[in-house]
Amino acid sequence: MESSWCKVLLYLTLITNLTLQGVRGWTGEIHGRVVCDVCADSSVGPEDHVLQGAEVAVLCITKTGEVLNYQAFTDSKGIYRVAETMPASDRWDACLARPISSFHEHCTRLGDSNSGVKFSYNHPSGYSHTVRPFVYRPTNVPTYCI
Repeated sequence: MESSWCKVLLYLTLITNLTLQGVRGWTGEIHGRVVCDVCADSSVGPEDHVLQGAEVAVLCITKTGEVLNYQAFTDSKGIYRVAETMPASDRWDACLARPISSFHEHCTRLGDSNSGVKFSYNHPSGYSHTVRPFVYRPTNVPTYCI
């Protein structure tokens, strides 16, 4: 009878270990901001404002070579976020964040140096990467800026 209990205990230990190994996950986050450079002067001033509802795409390649495509929209503070939880062996390796569109009626022209940002993602689980702000400009700069 003792041998049966040993086998059951060994089996339960094996199942528990396999389950716990599968639970180990990795969590990452990428976030950034989208702003309207009202005077198109490449500096932040009191006339500039964040853009709510701007669309950003984030493309990531995992350590195993899988390509993941995310779509995010900015909140009322102009911040977009993408986050993922996955097995640690599949975590993000490199990513590209790029602006897609601004739905603000007066600020729709993408700034000159905002085609996208490539970066390696080397953060441990639970940490985030901040992408530099994406900037849109108005098609017509207001006269008070000139």
